[in-house]
Parts: sequence; structure tokens; C-alpha cells
Amino acid sequence: RKKDGISGFLKRDESEYDSFGAGHAGTSISAAVGMSTVFQTERPNNYVVTLIGDGSIASGMALEALNNAGGLGLKNFIVVLNDNEMSISPNVGALSWLFSHAVTSRTTNLIRERFKHFYKKGYVPEVVYKAVDRVEELTQGFFSSASMLFEAFGFRYIGPVDGHNVGEIITAIEHAKTQDVPVLIHTYTTKGKGYEPAEQDPITWHGVVPFDAEKGKFITSTGAKKPPSFTVVFAEALSEIADKNPKVVAVTAGMSTGTGLDKFHAKHPNKFFDVGICEQHGVTFAAGMACEGHRPVCAIYSTFLQRAFDQVVHDVCVQNLPVIFAMDRAGVVGNDGETHQGVFDIAYLRALPNLTIMSPKDEAELRNMLYTATLLEGPSAIRYPRGNGVGVEMPTAFQKIEIGKSELLRAGKDVLLIAFGPLVYSALSVAESLSNLGITASVVNARFAKPLDSEMIHALVTEHQICAVLEDHSLLAGFSSAILESLNDAGVMPSHSILRFGVADEFVVHASQEEQHQHFGYDKASILAKILATLSNIGSYSARTPRIEVNTQGV
Repeated sequence: RKKDGISGFLKRDESEYDSFGAGHAGTSISAAVGMSTVFQTERPNNYVVTLIGDGSIASGMALEALNNAGGLGLKNFIVVLNDNEMSISPNVGALSWLFSHAVTSRTTNLIRERFKHFYKKGYVPEVVYKAVDRVEELTQGFFSSASMLFEAFGFRYIGPVDGHNVGEIITAIEHAKTQDVPVLIHTYTTKGKGYEPAEQDPITWHGVVPFDAEKGKFITSTGAKKPPSFTVVFAEALSEIADKNPKVVAVTAGMSTGTGLDKFHAKHPNKFFDVGICEQHGVTFAAGMACEGHRPVCAIYSTFLQRAFDQVVHDVCVQNLPVIFAMDRAGVVGNDGETHQGVFDIAYLRALPNLTIMSPKDEAELRNMLYTATLLEGPSAIRYPRGNGVGVEMPTAFQKIEIGKSELLRAGKDVLLIAFGPLVYSALSVAESLSNLGITASVVNARFAKPLDSEMIHALVTEHQICAVLEDHSLLAGFSSAILESLNDAGVMPSHSILRFGVADEFVVHASQEEQHQHFGYDKASILAKILATLSNIGSYSARTPRIEVNTQGV
């Protein structure tokens, strides 16, 4: 999970043993059904075995895939469900496994096949055949309620099996291989098995940073105290707003800790709703609440909100409902795989009517944007990055921000820097370095990607020699694209081409956030160097623009 290192997720071009690329939950059965469908004709003797967790199997597409697999009656198709009791009810124990062992044994399968053969030949009356089949189904359901569900999907159920017992697992798989219908093996495990701290607190130890194995404690830096993260500031602000506004509620999709809403839940248990790994349902669930006068705040990572795009369009924006999307992890997120980078949200949301899109320059502005969003009569989205804030003073009172109005933070006449989100501070730093060279720069905190503050931007673009736009997002259909469209539609012609800084047309590989910024050329040093190079080619600046090299600190 470091630059040029091994991915933390499945990645097909990295290993032949990664059969399918994945970073988001709930995809395994769907992919396996596709593979198995090909195998039925091209490799009929091969098996497809797919694994899924109990949290993921509740997602919509996993259930759709089960239904499809059962309907197709796929042979040599095995689903292994890892149930660590984080989502599905506790298993019913050894008796169920004993019975499942019996009904899926080779002898039982042979008897079942013979019985079916005699039925097809007409030797067994249909009423008897169906009665026997129903008795087996009901008896298995008596021992395990889970079997009822999967049998209804057309699967033969085996389990529950002790997932830490290799012998039982092998026996279950051998039995599964003898069935003539899709099979689901239900295993139960202990999350964090073998390491007591992880067994006692599986949520905290789900994803870890370096830790002391003997003490069972995370290793923390001893440097200066860092500002709170955007995630923490969001959760605290939402809790404060909910204290005073009874209509404000929080919704998350299986990420209460990651979004900071575990703290909100502790304070407002009746206003917190975790729908599981079901982003589509979560968005429409929030839309339903909004229909009845509530102000639901959907805290979903930018990359995961992609999964509910249709629901954002049809169920929220078309109906102009006041649902608030708090998009954590917007922009490049560092050492996660390509699937987790939040660099497409402006592009996939900007085209939607009725939706307000904003991004704060710092943690203080995040508080005010969240408060402003709860006052709107239509949908809104707030994007903020992974990581710590900048350490600004936090206001005690909330202030409403005027919709569609940007903020001029610094005035100059040579260079115009327009930034969206926390890159505002990069723009301010670049402006200061330019000032030391005798070049003045204006800095605009855009605040809104939609509606855009066209009035201010149009005026400033014509007053400066060059304009640079900064965004932590894909340059395709992103914030800078919105500015170019606005200038074109209004017939405003800038003095020179607009410089755009952001993510190029490629998926973002895992690396630190700083390395990702450098790779795409929107770290301070790269921005400054490109602006100086552009100025040196302009007649009135070429003679006085110094030929300098910019180091990695932008100095």
C-alpha cells in the first residue's frame, strides 16, 4: 500500500491469483456468475468458488447475483459465506452442521438422483415427489433459518461450518462438489481470530496502522499535536446541529466509524441509521425521510456514493429533496487502491439539476457549509478530503454561507488563482512565493462548483494576465471544466490560456497524498514552476521573470 508496492485489494494485473479486481464490497458473486456461465460450455469440469462476507452479502447486487445464479441452475458453482457474526444472526451450532452433513453427503445425493430419475420416468407420483422435496426443505429450515433463505434462491445450503476447522471446511467443499445445483457453504468465524485485542475490538482492528503486538496498542507519532481531521470536525458539527434541529438525522452505509458517525450515534442514538453496505438503499431511504420533513445527512465516502448514482438522480434530485451528501475522502486519498480515490464526484454530480455542490477550504468552513446545507430546501453535496485540517481557529457559532458566492482572499493584478476546497491554502502559498518575486496574485476560494460564482470569476479572469485553477479532482468534467464552460457560454475571453491543475485522465495508483499531488503536478512546487514558465513566455513578463528552479518545497 505504498508507492510502487503491492495493492491492498484484488488487482488482476498484479497477480494471476487475483481472479477479479475488487475494492468495493458485494461484487464477488456477480463476477463469479459471469465466469461460471462461460465455464458451463467452455470448461464444464472446472469449479467456480467465490467468497463473500456477511456484511457484503446483504448488499443489493449480491442478492441479485444469488437470484440469478439460482435461476440459471449453475453447476460446479460454490459460494462460501464468511459469517463472523458482524451482520448475520449467530449460527445454530453443531446440530445444524450435523444435519447439513447428512443431507449433502454422497449417499444422500445418490438417493436423491435416483429418486428424481424414477420421478421423471413416471414411477413416482408427482404429489409424492413434491411432498418429499418439501419435507427436506422444511426439516433443513428447522435446523438453520439461514438455509431457508438460500434454498429459496435455488442453492443447496451446507452449514454452518466452523471456519477455523480445516477438516470441516474440506468436508463441506467435497460435499459441495457433488451437488447438481449451486451451493452455499455457510462458515462462521471470529473476526481477529488468534489475536486477543482484535477479537475483543474487531471494529478498531479492522484496518490498522503500525502497532505494538505485545502491548496491543497502536504506535502513534510523538510530534506536535495535529489539527483535528475533517471527518472529526464534520461529526462534531453535525452533532451540534442535531442538538438544536430535531429534523436533522444521520445515515451511513456500513461506515459509521470511518465517517465519524460512531460519535454521533453515541450522542444521538435515535437519529442515527446505518443501513449496511447498501448505498443505493441508503440514498433512497434518506429521500423517504426527506419527504416527511427531515433533513437527512448521508455520510458516504465519495468513491462509495458512485454506487448510488441512479438513486441520487431519480430519488433525490428529480424530486428536489433536501438530502445532504457529506462526501468524505473526496480527492486523492493516499495509500488505498484505484477503487477508493474520490476524484470523480464533481464530474458525476455537476450535471444534475437542483443539486448544490460545495467544498470548504478548511475545517471551520466545513462547519458552516454543513449548517448551511441543513437550511436548504433542495439537495446538496459537500466534499472534503481525507486527513487533518489546517489548524484554523474554530468558531463557536455557525454562520450561513450565501449560496453560489466565492471569497476573494487576496488581491493582485498579474496572476489569478482559483481553488476549490483545501487547495486554497496551496494557492495562498503559491501567491506568497510569487509576491517575493515581485509578481502579484489574486486568490479566490471558490466554495461552490455549482452554482458557480460566474460574476466574480468572469470579472477577475479579464483583469489578470493568466488564470490558474486548482482542484483535487479529475480534470475531465471537473471544477475547471465548469469554469471553462461558463467563460465560453458568456463569451468571456481570457488574456491567455487557463492553466488547470488536478488529476489527469488516469486512475490514481496508491501512494501518499503528497506523492499523488506531485505525480499529477498540483503540489505547490509544480504549480509555481508552471506559472513562472507561462509568465516567462508573455512579452511584458519575459524580461523580468527570473529563470529559477523550484525545489520540492516550492521555494
